[in-house]
Amino acid sequence: MPGRHGGGTVTGMNVVSPAAAAGFEPAALADAVAFAQAHDSPFPRDIRAHLDAGYFEAPPDNAVLGTVVPRGAPNGLLMRGGGLAVRWGDTRQADMTFSVAKSYLALLAGIALGDGLIADLDDTVSSSVDDPAFAGPRNGAITWTMLLNQTSEWEGTLFGKADRIDRGRDLQREGKGQKGIDRPLQAPGSYWEYNDVRVNALALALLHRFRRPLPEVFAERLMRPMGASVDWRWEGYSTSFVEIDGQRMPSVSGGGHWGGGVVTHAEDQALIGQLMLQDGLWDGKRLLPAGWVRRCTTPSALHGDYGLLWWLNAGGRYPGASRESYFAQGAGGNVIWIDPAHDVVGVFRWLDPAALPEALARFTAALR
Repeated sequence: MPGRHGGGTVTGMNVVSPAAAAGFEPAALADAVAFAQAHDSPFPRDIRAHLDAGYFEAPPDNAVLGTVVPRGAPNGLLMRGGGLAVRWGDTRQADMTFSVAKSYLALLAGIALGDGLIADLDDTVSSSVDDPAFAGPRNGAITWTMLLNQTSEWEGTLFGKADRIDRGRDLQREGKGQKGIDRPLQAPGSYWEYNDVRVNALALALLHRFRRPLPEVFAERLMRPMGASVDWRWEGYSTSFVEIDGQRMPSVSGGGHWGGGVVTHAEDQALIGQLMLQDGLWDGKRLLPAGWVRRCTTPSALHGDYGLLWWLNAGGRYPGASRESYFAQGAGGNVIWIDPAHDVVGVFRWLDPAALPEALARFTAALR
């Protein structure tokens, strides 16, 4: 892997960089790794059965529309200064990532902005996207910013899933609390809510702007230039194919909530984290527009720990990690952690979410 300063490569993540490893207290780092290994996700290995049992919502709203694959064992890695410091488990194990895909959509939005496909994030989506999903007084008034910071209050049914399913969703009580509340909608841009259907609407809007499948764009503009593997894929639902310019194309999902989404491994996720840490630059080439990482990691007015589809630590929700840290996070304990204050990128696969604060604290404490 190319290092932050254009150093050598770490083939297949099998080599620990002496410089990166030297940035940690060995015993403390070993303790942090042991802690992560000991805290497996509560998600069962049979994820399809988990979804069918109604973890996210009760039938019929939980109907699976896309591919679901069983998960593997916990694994992860930590990098510093662009070099691999430590890894544990099988970091080439390609698994579902759930809402980590949302942060991937943010990267594509940045590319669309840089390419001029989106003139301004505060433009309405309807001004450049001709689709019934963005028609009418409410949905026609929604801007790109609103979709990216989850304040759109988009209303409707998309690919067989109604936005109502995720209304009232409380991530602190995911799998335990009521949602699908038929609450009155607020004006677009005035209310923050984590809602997978609305993120899928963003993916559809980006598909219209690129006019080609988003995984193709992602591979061409990001993954191949970074030397990623071919072990990843990004899918939508059996119901999410649309016709653009006479071609039938899949519209991808922003998570695995109803199947689909991104399937990948820790090593490819680390590339994304390193790209963010390097402000969108890779081997001297700009892959993301200048200023896009800062924009993604600027707190939203309605949620201080949320930027543009990236989670933040500005409010100290993880006390043991630096306030500059930010994250791509998915259900089941799938996390990309970027800590600019310490030049660190971490990837956790299937770490019990309840153990994440302590894991971050232990890895941070292991820094020299």
